[in-house]
Amino acid sequence: MVSSQRGGDRNATLGSGLVLFTRTIGNVADTLEGPDVIETEIIRVRYWAAAKSAAGVATDDLAVSGPLSLADVVRRAVALHPGTRLGEVLAACSCLIGERPAGTADPELVSVPVGSVVEFLPPFAGG
Repeated sequence: MVSSQRGGDRNATLGSGLVLFTRTIGNVADTLEGPDVIETEIIRVRYWAAAKSAAGVATDDLAVSGPLSLADVVRRAVALHPGTRLGEVLAACSCLIGERPAGTADPELVSVPVGSVVEFLPPFAGG
């Protein structure tokens, strides 16, 4: 799993939605062409309002090799932030996958394609 809180030069998120993992960092050209490169795609998780506060970050990137269920996205997001209220907050959130609401569908049956952005929106007070 890749978190937006990761540090160092070990992992780099590419603009194409791919995450590049290498075992050694040297010459960039050698690194990109070397045998130690493993390309993994991501699902970006974006938190809003109370979810952002509970996670302590605005986004997380989940390294994936294929689609996940929405329930798996939630489990993996919560696992990135142990000891927080994130699980409770996400349970109360509405969810967008791309620009489409997940609605009341069973999260185990909702497929989240690789490269998607999953947004968690807590209930808002007021107008």
